[in-house]
Amino acid sequence: MADKPFNGGQWTAARMSSFIRGGLRTLSRKYPQRFEALKRAFIGKRLDTSTGKMSNRYKCAGCSDVFKLPQVEVDHITPVVSVESGFVDWNIYISRMFCDADGLQILCSECHSLKTKNEREQRKKNASKNI
Repeated sequence: MADKPFNGGQWTAARMSSFIRGGLRTLSRKYPQRFEALKRAFIGKRLDTSTGKMSNRYKCAGCSDVFKLPQVEVDHITPVVSVESGFVDWNIYISRMFCDADGLQILCSECHSLKTKNEREQRKKNASKNI
């Protein structure tokens, strides 16, 4: 049975790490550099034919198509968790999470999902080499 040294003996180290990562991700959504990256990808307002209203549009750095805000994601160009070495320490994780706007790009949901999937697969492949 795994040791549970956190939260009064209720959490393992993995659970505590997950809790911290989730908190940092939530906090990063308010980070001003994310809004700067969105501003740089903004191409203007266009008519949303489904609602009849104008909506902001953003250019995807992956496919170059144009999308509404709910259809895009702010992506870290350099993954927060290294593809080569995985999680190293919290200082590196935090510095990568809260990078400058130059380290962020706007991707449509499809491009972001594909990039994330490829990074995970590469991370797993590299981790199995290090065993």
